[in-house]
This record gives sequence, C-alpha cells and structure tokens, in this order.
Amino acid sequence: MWAGLRRAHPGGCCCCCSCVTDGDRSGPLVLNQPAARCSLGSECVLCYLCIDVQNLWNIPSLERLQAPSVEDRVWQADERELKSCESMAVEEEGLRVFQSVKIKIGEAKNIPPYPGPNRMRDCYCTVNLDQEEVFRTKIVEKSLCPFYGEDFYCEIPRSFRHLSFYIFDRDVFRRDSSIGKVAVKKEDLHKYHGKDTWFQLQPVSADSEVQGKVHLELRLSEVITDSGVINHKLATRVLECQGLPIVNGQCDPYAAVSLLGPSRSEAKKTKVKRKTNNPQFDEIFYFEVTRPLSYTKRQFDVEEEDVDKMALKVELWNASNLTFGDDFLGGVRVPLRVLGQFGVHDAWYYLQPRENGGKSVKVEELGSLRLNIVYTEDHVFPSEHYTPLRDLLLSSANVQPVSASTANILGEVCREKQEAAIPLVRLFLHYGKIVPFISAIAHAEVNRTQDPNTIFRGNSLTSKCIDETMKLAGMHYLQVTLKPIIDEICTEHKPCEIDPVKLKESENLETNRENLRHYVDRIFNVITTSGVSCPTVMCDIFFSLRESAATRFQVDQDVRYTAVSSFIFLRFFAPAILSPNLFHLRPHHPDPATSRTLTLISKTIQTLGSLAKSKSANFKESYMAAFYDYFNEQKYADAVKNFLDLISTSGKWDQKSIETPIMLKEGFMIKRAQGRKRLGLKNFKKRWFRLTNHEFTYHKTKGEGALCSIPIENILAVERLEEESFKMKNMFQVIQPERALYIQANNCVEARDWIDILTKVSQCNRKRLSTYHPSAYLNGHWLCCKLSADTAPGCTPCTGGLPANIQLDVDGDRETERIYSLYSTYMTKLIKMQEACGSKSVYDGPEQEEYSSFVIDDPQETYKTLKQIVSAVQTLEQQHTKYKRDKFKKTKIGSQEHPIGDKSFQCYIRQQSESSTYSI
Repeated sequence: MWAGLRRAHPGGCCCCCSCVTDGDRSGPLVLNQPAARCSLGSECVLCYLCIDVQNLWNIPSLERLQAPSVEDRVWQADERELKSCESMAVEEEGLRVFQSVKIKIGEAKNIPPYPGPNRMRDCYCTVNLDQEEVFRTKIVEKSLCPFYGEDFYCEIPRSFRHLSFYIFDRDVFRRDSSIGKVAVKKEDLHKYHGKDTWFQLQPVSADSEVQGKVHLELRLSEVITDSGVINHKLATRVLECQGLPIVNGQCDPYAAVSLLGPSRSEAKKTKVKRKTNNPQFDEIFYFEVTRPLSYTKRQFDVEEEDVDKMALKVELWNASNLTFGDDFLGGVRVPLRVLGQFGVHDAWYYLQPRENGGKSVKVEELGSLRLNIVYTEDHVFPSEHYTPLRDLLLSSANVQPVSASTANILGEVCREKQEAAIPLVRLFLHYGKIVPFISAIAHAEVNRTQDPNTIFRGNSLTSKCIDETMKLAGMHYLQVTLKPIIDEICTEHKPCEIDPVKLKESENLETNRENLRHYVDRIFNVITTSGVSCPTVMCDIFFSLRESAATRFQVDQDVRYTAVSSFIFLRFFAPAILSPNLFHLRPHHPDPATSRTLTLISKTIQTLGSLAKSKSANFKESYMAAFYDYFNEQKYADAVKNFLDLISTSGKWDQKSIETPIMLKEGFMIKRAQGRKRLGLKNFKKRWFRLTNHEFTYHKTKGEGALCSIPIENILAVERLEEESFKMKNMFQVIQPERALYIQANNCVEARDWIDILTKVSQCNRKRLSTYHPSAYLNGHWLCCKLSADTAPGCTPCTGGLPANIQLDVDGDRETERIYSLYSTYMTKLIKMQEACGSKSVYDGPEQEEYSSFVIDDPQETYKTLKQIVSAVQTLEQQHTKYKRDKFKKTKIGSQEHPIGDKSFQCYIRQQSESSTYSI
C-alpha cells in the first residue's frame, strides 16, 4: 500500500510535513512533530495518512479511537466533490426519463387451502414497487382460485429494482397473512411485455424482503504503537442509507458492522435513527485487520491471503419495540480486496437479502398468478431533436392520399392498431390537430366501405383513434352521466337476473325484470339528455363522421345516425357500463352478481343506441328478446336520434358550465391540523378527502359532513413537502391564502396523483403563486430558508404550469419519442413496405401475398413518405446511441445513481458493443 503511495508522490508529499522521504527509502514513516497543513490541499493523499498516523499516535486502546477532526474534513471535502460531479453529469445530459407500467391482474389458481374446517380463503393482490404498495385489488371471498380482472396504470416517480405482486389472505382478527409473491426484476420486465403469463408464487420471507442502498467508505492505515509494533487498522464509515423499507408502518433503522475472517467476531452498531427510511448515520468504526508485525521484518503491506479471507459485513435493522426481535432490512458484504493499493474505497451498495434466508417451501404448493405487464421507459431529448419526425406526423392530415401519411403508415406497420393510436391521439390532441387528422382517415375508410351496415365496425386505425380520443376527452363526461347510477347499482345489489336457467330459488323473475328495466330506463334517460355536456372535440369528430357517411351512402337515411352511434353507444357508453373500473367509474371490478347486472344493462343500451331495424333479432338469447319488448316504442328511437343530432352538430357553441359538482378523486389520507383555532395541538389525523370541480374537502369518515372545505379558487399552489419537515414520506401541501394544509398520502404514486389532479383543477386560479416554501413553518421559522415571518414569500419556484383541461395533460415530446420507438421496433416492416411500393409501381399484375397486408393507394407518394420516416428515425437512433455510449463511458459503478449490485445497469453494460474499463 505504501509503495503505491510513494509512486504517486516520489520524494514525499511536501515540505510542510516532517515525514519527507527520499523516495527510495523503505521502512515505516515516523512522525517527529505534528504535521502542518499541506500546501497541496485536498489532493495530497499521503498527507492525510500522515495526519491519520499522528492522530492515532499514543492511543493504546483500539476501542477509544474517535474520528479525527482533520479526517472528517477530508471526508466531507471528498463527499462535496463527488456530489458536485454527479449533479453536473445530470445537467449535462439534458434528457428526461419517464417510467410507466400498465398491469392487468387476471386471476390466481391453486392457492393452498386454509388449515381449518372452512379451507376457503378471502384473497386480494397488491402491486408493489420494491416494498412500497401502490395498488390493491378487491377482496375475492371464499375462493382458492380468485378472479380479479383488474387493470392498473401508473407513472413511476422513482427508481426501483423489483416489481412485486403479493397475494394476501384477509384475517378479521389478526394481521392479513401473505400467501406468496411474484417478484420481477426491472431488467427482466421486457421478457413479459404485453404477454399473458402465469407466474408461480414464491414464498415470502422476511430475510428476502429488502430494498434500499447504503453509502460506505473504507480506509486502511498502518498504525505504529508505543511499543514500535505495526498494526493495520480498517476505518469503516457508514454515511447514510436511502429508500429503506417501512416495516409495519415504521422505520427506525440502525446499522450493524462486523469484520469477517479467521477468528473474527467484532460487531459494532450505529445509533438508531427514529422515524426515517433515509437515515444519516455518519459514524466511523475501527477494526484491527492484521496481527502486529515487528520493524525488522520490513513488511508493511497486508498479506494477500489474509485479505482474500476477510470481508466487511454491514447489515441494516429496524429497531422493533416488540419482543420477537428487530427486523432485517438488508445487508452487504464488502471483500477487503476492493481496497486496492491505495487502501481507500468509497461506494454505494444495493442492500441484498440475507443468505439462506428463504424458507424451505415447495413452489408448486403456493399456486400461481396470471399477469399481463407492459413496462415502458422513455428517454426524452430536448424538443428540437424531434422536430423532423414531429413535423412529418402533424402534416399527416394534409397528405393526399392520407394512406401515404406518416401517421397512417405507423398504423400499417404496428402489430396492433391500439399501440399506434395511443401516442398518435395524444400528440394530435396536444397540438390541437386531432379533428382534421381523424376526419381525414375516417373519410378514407368510409370511401373503402361497401356496406353501410359495417361502417366503422372493424379494428381499424380510425376506430382505435376515436376510441382513444373519447377516453381522454370524455372521461369527465362519463363522470357526469354514468357514475351516480353505476355507484347506486354497485351498492344496492338488487337482483336483476332474467335468465330462468340462472334464477335463484329465492328470486322472482318479474321482480328482477322490473329492477333491470328501472336501471335501464334511468341510464338511457341520463345518456340521451346529456348531449349539451358532450365535449366539443367529440362533437366535432362526430360531425365529420356523420358528413362523410351521409355523402358516401346517400340512399341510406339512417347511416348518419349509425356512423355516430357505433362509437358513442357501442364503444363508449356500453363498455363503460360493462367495466366501470376501466373507465375510472369504480375503483375495482364489480362482484359477479353486479357484473351480471351491468352486462344485461350494457347489452340493452347498446341495442337501443344501434337503431337497428329488427332489434329483438339482435339477441341470441330468447329471454333478452322478450325483455327488449318493453322498449319497442318509438319514443326510445326518437330520443336516440335527437341525442345523436345534438352531439354530431359541429361544436362551435360555448360549452355550458355544469352546475352539478363532479367528483374527481376521494380517499383516506393523513392531514396535519391547519391551525385554524388559536389553541390546540397541531397533530396528525386520518381523514376522508374528497375533490370535486368546486371544492376540496375532508371529513371524519366517508359519508359524513365536511370538517373543512377549501374552494378551488382558494388553492394557490400544490407542491411536495420535503421529508425533513415532519420525518414523514409522501407528503404534499395545499397552499391557501392564509395557511397551508399538510397531507400525507399512502404511497408515492398516490401522492403524485393527488398533486397532479389538484394542480390541474386549480390551474386557472388568478392568484396562483410563482414561489413556495418546500419545507414546513415550524418553531417560528421556515425550515427551508430560515425566515421567521410566516408570511414570507416562497424561496423556491413553483413547478411548471399544467393545462387547465384535466384530460389533455400531454407531453408532446414524450409522445413523439414513443412513436419513434414504435418505428424503430417495426423497422423491418417499414423496409418491406418500401419494397411493396416498388413492386406495386413496377408490376401491374396480382399483388404478392407478402405485401397484401399494406394499404397503398399511391405507391410513389407512400415511398416518398417512407424514405422521410426512415431518415428521421435513423437520425434519432444515432442520437440515442451517442447518449448511451456517453452514459456508458461516464457512469461510475458504485455511484449513488448506479450502486454496486445494480443488475439492471450491468445488463445494460453487457448489451454495449464497446468495451470500457470501470473502476469501482
């Protein structure tokens, strides 16, 4: 070790130290007087070690060693330098990374029976980012093969290592018991992208439920005792941890540090840090590494065989007040050979499970879970990078024929039209060009349709784009029309089965028919009287569809109605009634009996809106045909036509304001008292929060009167609250004119959802703030800027403004990046489509079978567009490749962004064609 240092500074470090040697001298360094400050400053490693020896001099007992003050300054300087470099790297990249996941939780099967007389279980499934729960399904009672059928989508606001799914069995008297889990590593998510997959449930062990990372610094030094004996001492500094799991609602972590090796048993602990999963320890422990060696042996390096046998073990524990012991949070083993010739190692580590910690449970005994996972990670460059591709896309409506446009070609090459429609619709909505684009592709499809009865019935790009537009622009429309009656149906549980074969003995067929008819009548009336509330963009699209269909099929007088009803009834209202959870009308999929009721209602509403000539013949089931006789009156057909006429009139009127409040979001959270009363404690309490387009309220429990009401116009800003304020995660603040309401959400995803929707709904307020305080006002001052006045202006700029229209919050650059990714994925199809254009231009004979799937109306124009697409995609591909290579070269394994044990980054390294040397 010393030899390596001498090579770095031959002839000693500088004149300020009395340890100057001649560079060739071997033997121990002896300090004859205290060392002054080195003129080389923080760059002189040797001076630090000299100072270390000086500070360790005349201290015979290892247990009495304390962190030297000079060494503290050295470590702090190194730490500041490291953080400065990391922040610069982030700024230089100029790139945003978005993560999202869409999950369909299907069903579980072969769950082990409960060890009791009943044997059935009440199971639910949770979705977790590492150990943080972000979603929970409904409870399926008394089943060992529970069906969930629930969809979950979220933007992932932080880094994660595992996407996990846990099956729990509800216990009324004790804590719910975990049956098994599915944990998918982040780097393996692409293997299951968009595929229905059965996963075997794995056992849940407390020793394997780990997350988070730890920052360690190790320094190896030689110490000469009073008796002239050389010892090698290892100084281990445990700086901090980040992202530790919260166990049973609390996290009081401490670290246990020990040196492993022959005859080693030392174990030392840090202080317990209360109520935080990001503890700052900054404690140093000293260990004796080698046995004392005499001067005469002239041997100062640690013996290689001893180092290979030694390792430092750091384990994180949660200090539990319960009698059965502390909870294991994770650990790392650091072999001492990483110290190298300089004897210094500074790195972040991902915490790992305890070895052999899993229980010996047979996998096949726990059952399996069916999942469909779509994980997306977008690396979005600054906007100017996307200009060529974006301009091509946005000009699609003006291309003649539209089949040769950039957007239409995307639909031709994608395996599923849906994956092309989603980013296209969002992009065109963002730039206000959705109506001309859909009008162009719809007009082309109508002209290709031969039978008016099949108009817009296929899964074409037009149909998928209109579906997606209605989902985005019409979500609040559904809230106004359907949600109240859907909520009532789901809570009343009235019997509505009209199939005599499925009728229960205790039910009456006529009563059930009357119940079902009552529900259908109410929903039909709500829909057909809601035309004035239909979003303008939907009205403009329906107007275009109606005009194209009426022009194409002039003989058929009803086609102008069926062209619109095929979307508004068949693809909008009927699916929302059938699966209200998919349209955010209900939090979970309804129970089987309610689901059956909604199915019968959906079928009836769909048929009423279709305006078919022989409606009873549309039903295969005789009981449905008999039930539909109730609605064979002209008033129903007239109501449908009047409604379709209204919503397919060009939406140039000012949409009327809706006086009835629209419920946007609700749920339990924890809030801190606002200080509205002069006396009383400002404690934390669990409350039911409710947000409408009029006000934000909280209640003692669901259904009770509001304890506090904040009008939307009084919300000046909604921002995150730093954890240091109350030592609580996932907090945010709703800032009002006189005070701020501090709220803690249940998890990071829910916190982000509340912040987003509160920000959007209050975006148009005239008095919105431009700055805010990111920390709380406590003990007479703001924790962030230390100002004492509670009315002091904010010290941090508010986050960027969002569009006032809640449904159209779209990032145009991100959607263009998504489209680029699709083009890149289907590049072989783009090339094949170019070949098809050439084949069609040269040969007039029958079309080759391999090219028959493409719609090519104008080969020359299509080929020209394809050439432009390939050029734009290749340019972006080069920019992505350059970014990856630069990141590959700059990234340091062991940094805070890429801790040691980051398998996802190691997987990324293996994918690179270049080879580069990484120093830990």
